Amino acid sequence: MQRSSREAARLLRSMAQDQGGYFTAKQARSAGYGYPHLDYHISTGAFERIDHGLYRLTDVPIADDDDLIRLSLWSRNRNDEPQAVISHESALIVHELTELLPDQIHLTVPPGFRKVQPQGCVLHKAILTHADSEERIGYRVTTPLRTILDVAVGSTSGEQVEKAVIEALNRGLVRKRQLAGAMRGVTTLGRFKEILSTHC
Repeated sequence: MQRSSREAARLLRSMAQDQGGYFTAKQARSAGYGYPHLDYHISTGAFERIDHGLYRLTDVPIADDDDLIRLSLWSRNRNDEPQAVISHESALIVHELTELLPDQIHLTVPPGFRKVQPQGCVLHKAILTHADSEERIGYRVTTPLRTILDVAVGSTSGEQVEKAVIEALNRGLVRKRQLAGAMRGVTTLGRFKEILSTHC
């Protein structure tokens, strides 16, 4: 059933607002917009073409996490499903577990992911379960627990990881028993056992 232009606009706006104002060509088509409609709205300034198959509503304010939303949509597969999850030091920032301001955005993607990473982006390949990440507006981010485990075995300084562990425990983002269980058997995490044994 063909939608009216008003219904199409309402549906597209609903999709885009859940993605920081962005929408894909496939989403536009599902809402009732063909390529001629997209071209028309680009010419009027209502839509902006961001990348191949990716557009934005120009009247939606830029979100604080705009770069994360854009990278999530960049990572989508042929079914239009985002593959990247914000992770490592970038996830520490999202969860406010660090004062670091890295100049690169860290993403975890499936092992078979083949797109070339954009400049200023670091890709980590791993299989994440649904429980390893949580939903934000326009993207997914690794949970505080998964984030701590990722940075603890990565290149993040031990001091920063310790601060993240203590902050996460203090704020109740992770539980002591949960973190201790996840660390069991991972030898590189041994230095954090003292934190868990002394932290109240």
